[in-house]
Parts: sequence; structure tokens; C-alpha cells
Amino acid sequence: MHADFLHPAVSPGRLQLPLFASRIPAGFPSPADDYIESRLDLNELLIQRREATYFLRVKGDSMQGAGIHPGDLIVVDRSINARDGNVVVAEVDGELTIKRLRLGAGNPELHPENPAYPVIRFKEGQELRIWGVVTSSVHTVR
Repeated sequence: MHADFLHPAVSPGRLQLPLFASRIPAGFPSPADDYIESRLDLNELLIQRREATYFLRVKGDSMQGAGIHPGDLIVVDRSINARDGNVVVAEVDGELTIKRLRLGAGNPELHPENPAYPVIRFKEGQELRIWGVVTSSVHTVR
């Protein structure tokens, strides 16, 4: 992943859109339900800690198995302590990448979610710096 620039989370005016009570089937169609359950503000849904949150645009396909695709906008919270299994933004040898953090018995490893890419294993003298935990990914489906 290449980070062209960081986008800090700002607090724009509230934009609350309708959230319908019924769930939409991904299988067979069902009659539409016009009942609005509530209003949904995407800032409230995607950002828990505004001061610690930033956005990055994803470049590359190494995390497709995790549902993170090229061009997606990821939401990163740097206040969360990274744990085994978290998807993280990490700096490796001066380059940013997005991978799944694995903390085994030995050194930490960064695992892609695409078999075409190798696991990043750290050698003596290499430094791993976690920039934050990915909390959400937003992508366009058209």
C-alpha cells in the first residue's frame, strides 16, 4: 500500500440519512418496506475517536481476502492497541503497508490476505512501526 497523503478525520456538519428497519436479502427479492427505523450518521458509525482517526486510500490487492480492495478508503484508529489478528497500517523499512498482524511465539509477522503475496517476517535490525488499527473499509461497488 502506498500512502499518497493522510486525511485527518474532521468533524463536518452532521449528515443523517435514513436507516430502514428491514434488512435487504442478498438472495431472493422481497417486498420493499418503507418503515424508517432511525437516522444514521456515518461519522458516528465509522469514527469512534475523532482525534485519533485518519483515512488512507488503498493501493494494491494484497488484502482482498479481508474485503479491502484497491481504491478503498480505510478508516484507521491509532488509539487502539494492535493485537494479534488486527488489520493494521504498518511502516516497514520506511514504507507503509496494510496487513494482518500476527503475534506468534517469535517475532511479529504481517500477513497479506492474498496468496500472491508473501508474509512479511522481520529480520534482525528491521523495525516495525504500527500506525494504527484499521476499523473500517469503504469501497464502491459500481
